Amino acid sequence: STLAARWGAVGVVAQSIGAQIEAISCELSEIDRSLEEVAEKFGIEGSFITKAPAQLMRDLGSIQSPQNAFYLHLGLQTLHIRMPRHCESAKKIAQWLEQHPDIAWIRYPELENDPEHARQIKYMPNGSCGVMAFAVKGNRCFAERFMDHLRLVTIETHVADCHTCILHPASHTHRQLSEADLLSAGIDPNLMRLSIGLENADDLIADLENALTYAHQG
Repeated sequence: STLAARWGAVGVVAQSIGAQIEAISCELSEIDRSLEEVAEKFGIEGSFITKAPAQLMRDLGSIQSPQNAFYLHLGLQTLHIRMPRHCESAKKIAQWLEQHPDIAWIRYPELENDPEHARQIKYMPNGSCGVMAFAVKGNRCFAERFMDHLRLVTIETHVADCHTCILHPASHTHRQLSEADLLSAGIDPNLMRLSIGLENADDLIADLENALTYAHQG
């Protein structure tokens, strides 16, 4: 616009975009040394196809097909109806987890002790979301056993799904990192991301309780 041109905003944006493109081009033109490590384990033929889902798709995401775009659009049409149930159940489950002796910490903005609670009240007074993060006490193996014993909650990377989904980054999305690398990146090895679906909240609590109980038994 005329106002943007007067203040030089167009030039600043163009320079910024140009710098980003140049940086990305330089990065893409360099030899990817990590491929050599993958090739040593999986061979030349399997190196790229192994790296693609393990790193590239994880970092950049996959290309959405038209059919998947249709499904996403279809789900968005009822999101405003589902969200109150997501938030109501999530708050109840978060309050239960907060009091559980096997939970080291929990982050959910609708909890009064959460550091973001004041912002939630200010910006999202009608409910925040159905996603929370928490950590179980014990070691990494205990966290994995806890997930193995879940029956109603599914192990998936999804959020805002009709089904309740849980993710353990240390053994899934960030499984290539050592415990020291996880901690240096600010990721608790026992971190769990829980996205509450549309199931009955009491049924979900029972499932979480059973999984924690059985995790102690090995």
